[in-house]
Amino acid sequence: MTRSHLHAVALLVSDYDEGLAFCVGVLGFELRQDKTLTADKRWILVAPPGAETALLLARAATPEQNRAVGRQAGGRVGFFLQTGDFAVEHARLSAAGVIFEEEPRHEPYGTVAVFRDPFGNRWDLLQLS
Repeated sequence: MTRSHLHAVALLVSDYDEGLAFCVGVLGFELRQDKTLTADKRWILVAPPGAETALLLARAATPEQNRAVGRQAGGRVGFFLQTGDFAVEHARLSAAGVIFEEEPRHEPYGTVAVFRDPFGNRWDLLQLS
């Protein structure tokens, strides 16, 4: 049997370059692919270094998609960025201009703090115990 894995998850963005600037420039993800498909559509994959699953930056193209930008998880945290050193990553992201909604907290599963991306999606920065 062939082993399957989750290749990518779409992240709706209002602008490709703003999505790239945040994911690569702020989060430190690597750009895996950026291919022009049509005059107004690109195939952009970004991921944390070494990760198997990527984010596909998908520019909203319809009114319904535009309404979903920043609310892909209905206001809940929809993305979970795991780190091996919470304090260092929290300080690095804060210095890069990321606004955290809360102070870091300790949960039974680890240390966590919620932040938003430029589009309004909520993310957890997370270090598992």
